[in-house]
Amino acid sequence: MDLATCTYQEFQPSMGAPIRTTAGHPRFPLGYELGGHARLITPTRDLLVQNLPEDAYEFSYRRLLNGQGINRISTELAGLAARNSGARLVLLCFDRYDQLRPGDAWCHRGMFAKWWFEQTGEEVPELGAQKPTPPPVLF
Repeated sequence: MDLATCTYQEFQPSMGAPIRTTAGHPRFPLGYELGGHARLITPTRDLLVQNLPEDAYEFSYRRLLNGQGINRISTELAGLAARNSGARLVLLCFDRYDQLRPGDAWCHRGMFAKWWFEQTGEEVPELGAQKPTPPPVLF
């Protein structure tokens, strides 16, 4: 399956089919129509309001993904791909990696990409701005 991740703000229709992975809809106008909602990989509102540090959030989010199971998630994503004529699914959320504070450059879409690779061996590239690269340490 052809998957990628990006933000709502950076997505361009040439990237593929835009798929929502957020608990809420964007509160700003989109210049494109969403191709669906990947409900099984969307973090729960309960998880979001806990404001956990990255490691605790990832633990809880992976528990959610493992509870849904790779087969159910794959089936849901395959259905979204079929409804979008087999286009690459671009899994969208709000956080731009290049605009997050140092040390907080993470988002559930990156955690999903890592989990998906561990489960399937398939890479899920990020199409938006990349995480800031720390400056080199000079001695």
